[in-house]
Amino acid sequence: MDIKISIIKSVLAQIGMPKAQQADLCALTILSMANIKPKGRWSSAQANWIRIHDIIAFSNSNYGTTYAENSRETFRKQALHHFRTAAIVEDNGKATNSPNYRYRLTAEFLAVIRDIKPKDITKSTALQSFCERHTSLTELYASKKQMQKMPVNINGIPFSLSAGKHNQLQKAIIEEFAPRFAPHSQCLYLGDTTEKDLVKNTDLLNKLGFTITLHDKMPDVVLYREDNNWLYFIEAVTSVGPMSPARIKEIQELTKDVVAGKIFVTAFLDFDTYKRFSKSLAWETEVWIADLPDHMIHLNGDKFLGPR
Repeated sequence: MDIKISIIKSVLAQIGMPKAQQADLCALTILSMANIKPKGRWSSAQANWIRIHDIIAFSNSNYGTTYAENSRETFRKQALHHFRTAAIVEDNGKATNSPNYRYRLTAEFLAVIRDIKPKDITKSTALQSFCERHTSLTELYASKKQMQKMPVNINGIPFSLSAGKHNQLQKAIIEEFAPRFAPHSQCLYLGDTTEKDLVKNTDLLNKLGFTITLHDKMPDVVLYREDNNWLYFIEAVTSVGPMSPARIKEIQELTKDVVAGKIFVTAFLDFDTYKRFSKSLAWETEVWIADLPDHMIHLNGDKFLGPR
């Protein structure tokens, strides 16, 4: 193993990264982003904006690896996502599917790299300072076992959602989908996985013409945009329940007296989940994917994001 890789792995261990994030691939990610070659000096580390493609090319050219281009997602999921959470790297804020999406080392972690003491990395004052300022990911991930709630602001009121992928997606619908595609809307209904009717504006739902009984299954999220008199019926799908023709029929029956325009949306966390359900989605509906928050998929029809 190259000594540079070994030293970076020791640094990652010192700042409390989990074992999986102390692997060679993760160390090579840091070395590539810092532009440190096998004989390079730590003090010359850089923090330029680069792509995952550049990380792979640098590793292969300078450290004898043979990573293929199709390993980009491995670098993203095993290294970069965790490094961003740990304040080691930052992104440039572009959409993740943009060709201009880039990563770089944070200023704090760049200082750590430049101050590495190869004979005893614990003597680095920059490393000590970084550890003091940031909770280690090992501690953070361990604490998630006790952290059962996710904060979300709904209609200007703070709520807590139970942990889990379904509620993670519902949180994204409120925080990412609504501002982009349902501006100025209010949430009339949202069901937590452990508290069915976490948000339920019964007065406005009744005023709009809903007839809700205990046996009715509301969509996961219902938004109302008063200026257009539009209702957004949104299903958050992680394993079941897309906007299929049968589901549309159920909601139409539930809202037979509602005169507001109706928009049917299926939300997914990622593109792979969307592909699993694509054949069961109803025509004349919309698809939103949290991993690609700036875009929507419109399933046919002569209108886009509007009621029939």
